Amino acid sequence: MPWMLVMAAAAGIALGFAAPEVGRQLTPVSDVFLRLIRAIIAPLLFSVLVRAVAGAGEARNLGRIGVRAIIVFEVLTTIALLLGWLAGVWWRPGEGVALPLEAVVPAAAPVAFVTVLTNAFPTSIFDAMARGDVLQIVVFSLLFGFAALKVGEKARPLLSFVEALAEISFRFTRIVMLLAPAAIFAAMASAIGGGGLNALSGLARFAGVAWAGQAFFLIVVLGGALALARVPLSRFAAHAREPFLVAFATTSSAAALPQTLANLERLGVPRSILGVVAPLSLSLNLCGSTLHLALATLFVAQAAGVDLTLQQQLLILLTLKITSKGVAGIPRGNFVVLAALFPTFGLPLEGLALLLGIDALIDPVRTSVNVLGHCASPALVARWEGAQLEGSIPRAPV
Repeated sequence: MPWMLVMAAAAGIALGFAAPEVGRQLTPVSDVFLRLIRAIIAPLLFSVLVRAVAGAGEARNLGRIGVRAIIVFEVLTTIALLLGWLAGVWWRPGEGVALPLEAVVPAAAPVAFVTVLTNAFPTSIFDAMARGDVLQIVVFSLLFGFAALKVGEKARPLLSFVEALAEISFRFTRIVMLLAPAAIFAAMASAIGGGGLNALSGLARFAGVAWAGQAFFLIVVLGGALALARVPLSRFAAHAREPFLVAFATTSSAAALPQTLANLERLGVPRSILGVVAPLSLSLNLCGSTLHLALATLFVAQAAGVDLTLQQQLLILLTLKITSKGVAGIPRGNFVVLAALFPTFGLPLEGLALLLGIDALIDPVRTSVNVLGHCASPALVARWEGAQLEGSIPRAPV
C-alpha cells in the first residue's frame, strides 16, 4: 500500500498546481477520513493503554530484569521525544506550509496549571470519550489498568475483553485506512492549492528533518549508550544489521523480531534476559516512533500558525510519552495517536493527512530505529546485569 500513498500524494500535488481552485474544494474528502479515525480513538486508546499497563505490571513481577528493562525503555524514549521536539523548534519545518485557516480549531483560553491538572481527572469516562478528551481518557485508562492488575486473577475476563477490543480497534483502523489514498490526494491538492511551493518545500523540510533526527538518535544516543555500557559497537552493528534491513524493507518491527532474537543470542545476550526484554520492547520502547510524534506535532502547529504556550508544550510531551506506549501493531499507529492529541490542543486534524502523504518516505527509517532500539535494550540490560557480551569488558553484577 505505501506505493499507493505515494502516487496519491503525487497526484494531489499535481492537481494543486494545475487547478488550485479545484484542489481547495476537495477538503470534505479528507474530512470524512479524519472523522472516521476520530471515531475509533477512544476505544483504541483505552484498550492499548490498559494492555500496556498490564504488560508493565507483568515485567515488574519478573523482578530485577523487568524493572531494569523499563528504566532503559523510559530513558531512551524520553530522550527521543525531547530530541524530536528540539529538532522541530530548531529547524521549524512547518513554517510556510499554511494550512487553511478554516482547518484550525480554536484552542481553549489559557488556564492555570492547577485547573488543567484537575480537569485531567474525569467525572465520567463515557463523557470523556464522547468529547474526545484525550487527557481524561489516558488518566482513567492508566488507573483502570493498574486497578485490574491489583485485582489479579479475577480481572482476567476483563483483560481478555480489553485484548479483544484492541484487536477490533486495529481491524477498524485497517478498514478506515483503505480510504487513505483518497484522503491524501484531497489533502495534498488542498494544501498545494492554498500554499503552492511553500507547502511543498515545508513537507520536504519535514521529511529531511525527520531523517536527520532519526539518524542523530541512532548514532549519538543509541551508539553513545552502547559505548557507555561497554557493548562492542562493531560486533553489535554486525549482529543488528540483519534486523535493521528487514525493518527498513518491510516497515514492520514484528517482522524483524525473529532475527533480533537469534542475532542477539549470538552476540551473547542471555536467554533469560532476552526472553523478558525483547517482547516488552516491542510495545514500550518505540524510540523512532516517539521522536516522530514530537516532530510531527510541532510541524502541524507551525503550519497552522498555532503558538503553543510552555504549559501546553509540557502537557503535549507528557501526553505523547504516555499514549505512545502500545501503538505497535496499530496500522499507522503514530497517525492515530496524533489524531487523538490534536483537538485537545487546538491543532487541525487536516495536517495529519499531509503527514500521511509523505509518511511512506519516513516510515522505513522510523521503523528501523525502533528495531535498533529493540536490539540495543536487551544488550544494555545484559551489561547492567553483568553479562559478558562477545568482546565486552567483564563487569561484576550490581
